[in-house]
Order: sequence, then structure tokens, then C-alpha cells
Amino acid sequence: MIRTAVRDDVPTILRFIRELAAYERAEHEVRATEDDLARDLFGPQPAANVLIAEDAGREVGFALWFTSYSTWLGRPGLYLEDLYVTPDARGAGHGRALLGALARIAVERGYGRVEWSVLNWNEPAIRFYKALGATPQDDWTVYRLTGAALTALGTP
Repeated sequence: MIRTAVRDDVPTILRFIRELAAYERAEHEVRATEDDLARDLFGPQPAANVLIAEDAGREVGFALWFTSYSTWLGRPGLYLEDLYVTPDARGAGHGRALLGALARIAVERGYGRVEWSVLNWNEPAIRFYKALGATPQDDWTVYRLTGAALTALGTP
């Protein structure tokens, strides 16, 4: 079962974020708190949306996404920030169900695409995405401003 997350899911969402970060060898980079997630996901102006995958009443995965915009398509898109299924629940179709739910949202809302990033070394995820018909965008490189560089550029 896939459902929209509610405020009471915040501890579970943070646990999934930490588990995903550990899998991606970056657990030390997680700074998010329950208060951050409650404010940013369920406050007056939500920054993102979350779907929860359940199996027999137990939360087994999540997808955190937000709306993007394609100037070339002239249409909104859906950007998948995080997709995670607990190791004991993998292979049971939960990841596919989460992506299917996101695709339905995109189609129902008239969005032009669903996009996400995957680490180059994450071969199981790459195989999974390709099996769904997703294609890598090898012509693009992701750039990021953070920390001191972001502050320096953003300070008048």
C-alpha cells in the first residue's frame, strides 16, 4: 500500500533518511531533525511531499519529492529527492509501487517528466531504474553550492 505521509510519520521519515544516507555511505552528512521535517514537510508552505510504502501495516519505504519546472517543456515536473525501501522489504515491489504512484501523480497533474539522481556506484538501483524504462542523462553534470561557498555567493 502506498499512502501520503502525515505529520505523525516524521520520526519514520527521518529514520528512512538516515538509513538511506548510511546505505549511500554519507550518514555523517545528515543534519535534518524531526523539527526540520515537521516544519518543511507539514508546515504552512510545504517544501516537499512524501509517500510511504506499507506492508502489512508496517512502514517499509518512502519517496520524498517536490515540483520542478522545465522551461523547455513549458510544464512542471516531479523531482524525486529520495527513494528508499528497507533492506528486508526489497524485491517485493515496494520501490516499483512508489515510482508508479509518482508517475500517476505526474500524469494526473500534466507534468512533463519525473527525474532523480543516482550515485554512479549504485548498480542495483541503476539496474532497477533501467528495467522501468528510465534513461540516464549522461550529458548533464550536477553542480552544488553549499556551506561557505553558498554563504559567500549569497551574502551581499
